[in-house]
Amino acid sequence: MRARAALVLAATVLCGNPSAAQSALVPYTIVGDAIPQSLTGVPGDAARGRTIVLKRENTCLLCHSGPFPEERFQGNLAPDLRGVGSRWSEGELRLRLVDATRLNPATIMPPFYRIEGLNRVAQSFRDKPALTAQQIEDVVAYLETLKDK
Repeated sequence: MRARAALVLAATVLCGNPSAAQSALVPYTIVGDAIPQSLTGVPGDAARGRTIVLKRENTCLLCHSGPFPEERFQGNLAPDLRGVGSRWSEGELRLRLVDATRLNPATIMPPFYRIEGLNRVAQSFRDKPALTAQQIEDVVAYLETLKDK
């Protein structure tokens, strides 16, 4: 009985407040121009990453274009994603997704894994990163597959 109560208590603490779980950022270390270590310790899933990149609410294709023939409207404000896996390492891609302002304070690329110092954030998105740590890893895994120009 005590073991069951302890499990229920742990589940409540860890999962009882979904917004608190979403807002807790995994600590990471920047080395040079990269975050060399995975945010999750679990490999990303490239198929899920592709889905995230193509979803309009994640905004990637508002600025970027790439090898997505099924997507009619693609941006031209930022680098084409073709060959991005050849241009940058896994860690460099991860930092650009987490917070590209660390590399270029004037970038138009939004920080997808930062919750502080942001302007004009809708109430429903406050205190939550745009992408979870696992979603960042999934997108990194997908972008790494884009080797050819």
